[in-house]
Amino acid sequence: MAEQNPRTDLDTVLRALRTRARREILTLVWDRERPAGEIAAAFSLSPATISEHLRVLREAGLLEMTRVGTSRRYRARPEALMGVHGLLDGPSKWQTADAIEERRLAQITTGRVVLARVEVPTDRATTFAAFTDPILYSRWLGVPVSLDEGRFSATMEWGTEVRGRYELVVPTQLIVMSWDFDDDNVPVPGRPLTAYLRLFDAPAGGTHVEVHQLVNTLEHAAFMDAAWGLVLGRLKQGVTAATDPKARVLNRPPRPKRHNRLT
Repeated sequence: MAEQNPRTDLDTVLRALRTRARREILTLVWDRERPAGEIAAAFSLSPATISEHLRVLREAGLLEMTRVGTSRRYRARPEALMGVHGLLDGPSKWQTADAIEERRLAQITTGRVVLARVEVPTDRATTFAAFTDPILYSRWLGVPVSLDEGRFSATMEWGTEVRGRYELVVPTQLIVMSWDFDDDNVPVPGRPLTAYLRLFDAPAGGTHVEVHQLVNTLEHAAFMDAAWGLVLGRLKQGVTAATDPKARVLNRPPRPKRHNRLT
């Protein structure tokens, strides 16, 4: 029988989500039930520490546990997060950073889907590797990128953490990703942003790169315009050097974030 957790208050949920490891555990079991051993194997933490994180998540009502013989299996309870997203998605989250010179290198069209596109000189296989090889990814983006079994994360030079996973990968053609970012608010799993990265052979050589980013509001669209303009602008600037082992590529130094409030 699945263990039923009592409905708990918002403060308890937020306290449970303050620890990054707990948020990652919740993401890991969001759409499927997993045994405790499999959850522990995904982290470089002691079994006792994982057990404590699982206990806190259960007491907050964020996990349900099922006993199967002598084993314990866990799955997220999405309904426990109802009401949390609206409180956390305050006006400070969706703000556009200014002074992003790379934005001018990409063409952006905004509608129900933000469409960002750019052409780069590298061939399609090389350009695809730039998004799937963490070493290449880190070199052209300018900050360290972690990419393991489809789960990725990077912290930009102004401190914003971006993380997510590749939901579908069609080599050299398509990457469907769900992602979110940690910027002034506690990130809540279960409401990822969805983007479709598509690669085509450019008529004049090289690769045509398109990103189709789903958005909900005009405020989100303006934010995504800036975000993907930055990423594709850096791709255009740096992908050639990133794929040349002899080329020197410098990581971008930390800098304070500056932004203009959207109206």
